[in-house]
Amino acid sequence: MSDNQAEAAGAEDSDTRIAPDPFSAVLPALAALGAIASIATVNWVAQDRTPDRSKSKRKVVVALRDLEKCCHGLQEIFKRFHKAKKLFAGEGAAVSSPLKFGVHGTRVGPNAIRIYHQSINDIASMLVLASQNAYEVMAAIEDGDVDPPDEIFYGFGEAQEELNQLVLERATLKQSVEVGLQIAVKLTDLVGQLKEFRGA
Repeated sequence: MSDNQAEAAGAEDSDTRIAPDPFSAVLPALAALGAIASIATVNWVAQDRTPDRSKSKRKVVVALRDLEKCCHGLQEIFKRFHKAKKLFAGEGAAVSSPLKFGVHGTRVGPNAIRIYHQSINDIASMLVLASQNAYEVMAAIEDGDVDPPDEIFYGFGEAQEELNQLVLERATLKQSVEVGLQIAVKLTDLVGQLKEFRGA
């Protein structure tokens, strides 16, 4: 390492702050996945459409397309978590600490803080869009505009169960990020399959 590189590294090490609690970003991202996985419930609680039930003004193809975009967006967010290991993959006590707020005292530099704030902005958007589009897709399924086989519902149900296990077992930060990415990939595939079962 050259003298200039060493000096730059030293300056970066000294320019650190206490990091925001990473679970305040990871948990809303998991909640967005949960909103999409809730499509599973339509298989058990859907009711036949009645004449007085209002029909969605959005086209099914648009809702499915936008929901798939949300899934891809959440994949990118969890990949970003995975890359920012010092903040989101757990270092020190955070490696073995169970899911809870207030135990992650990692000090991070300006780049990690920028990633954190960018992630919070993106997650906020994804949470709103995921819940809205998942609702539209659930309504379309209930109205018969999308008619997927039971296997797809089971896939969404499995994603729900994996999310539930993270909460029930109070998973570590690292595990929450790793499993969250796996679920995001799974949900992307399931939403893509839903497009194959649109009505004529």
